[in-house]
Amino acid sequence: MKRVICTFFCLLTLVLFPVQVAAENNIDVNDNSDSEVESDNSAVSTSAKAFVLYCPDNNTVIASKNADEKMAMASTTKIMSALLALEYAKSDNKIVEFTSDMIAEGSSMYLKEGEKVTLYDLAVGMMMQSGNDAAKAAAIAVSGSEEKFVDLMNERAKDYGMSNTSFATVNGLDDENHYSTAYDMSVLLANALKNDDFAEITSQKSMTVDFIEPKDKSVKYPNHNRLLSLYDDCISGKTGFTKKAGRCLVTAARRDGVTLVCTTLNDGNDWKDHMSLYDYGFDLLTSVDVSKEKYCVDTVGALDSTLTLYPSDTEPMVVAKNQANLVTTQVYLPTFVYPCINEGDVIGYIEYSIDEKIIKKVDLIAENQIMPKKKQKSIFEKIKEFLHWNTN
Repeated sequence: MKRVICTFFCLLTLVLFPVQVAAENNIDVNDNSDSEVESDNSAVSTSAKAFVLYCPDNNTVIASKNADEKMAMASTTKIMSALLALEYAKSDNKIVEFTSDMIAEGSSMYLKEGEKVTLYDLAVGMMMQSGNDAAKAAAIAVSGSEEKFVDLMNERAKDYGMSNTSFATVNGLDDENHYSTAYDMSVLLANALKNDDFAEITSQKSMTVDFIEPKDKSVKYPNHNRLLSLYDDCISGKTGFTKKAGRCLVTAARRDGVTLVCTTLNDGNDWKDHMSLYDYGFDLLTSVDVSKEKYCVDTVGALDSTLTLYPSDTEPMVVAKNQANLVTTQVYLPTFVYPCINEGDVIGYIEYSIDEKIIKKVDLIAENQIMPKKKQKSIFEKIKEFLHWNTN
């Protein structure tokens, strides 16, 4: 019954006392640009049959061509294979013994039967050396077979909203049922970079694998992603090539708080095209700081007179440079709260807008629990306690 009453008063606070605007200020960011960010198919000339320049910070396609055309993507497939292997390695970095059924044609980590490496190092072999053998070994180690591991890949693709993607192989070798799009592969890399191990591995120009067996074997594998050396802002990527797919490249770059992901499929001049697309994107975008301020709300019937709130997200937001000085902030808070608040509860929010269009919403979170005041005993209760004490 107490929970029901508490819930009622919480709803009463938020519903009957409408939120109020606590602040509205322009965020001061200098700007000299006149253009707006929008998907542009002709802004940069490329050799790619399909490409996408994508900003995961604000989920915007900056420029594209044939973004949703289903195409072969070759070894860029290993972004998904390595990501899943690393996720499993996080909880069980098993030692994998290389067997004859793990041998694969094409690019290789050059593993031999009887050799042993960790699951983590198989991911390294995939992303550095583009090892088809490493991808196959990881798949069998994790799922027991390539087919079952492919099922995991397709399930994850659905989770990421990669609606035009079908995985049929773990390493990207040609198959009529193996395809993706420039947009989907950009989304994949953006999600993969949320994994710290994946981000760290793919940022390295080379990595050394120390074999478990033979114990004295150590191999330094160079990263095939030359963009790490060609472009200072490049932070990640994966190459791919088959005769059917042509040259495929998925990379990411970061500059001044802005992250971009670029995918080119069937592109004979991919290094140059990625650099040109990144230069174009970084010229258009900027990051704007958001509020890190804490806020206070009055309480009623509580031990503490106020409740402290903090923003749930303080990451900068990315906007077009020509709109940065148009960003406004509005903070919405209830007039007061009752003592039924727990630490972590959402109480209010902040809206960031441009020309009255909301571009980001951040919840305000209760910093601590609000406890009710101790109930004062009535004169009759005090007399009753006094009489009870004297009779005993």
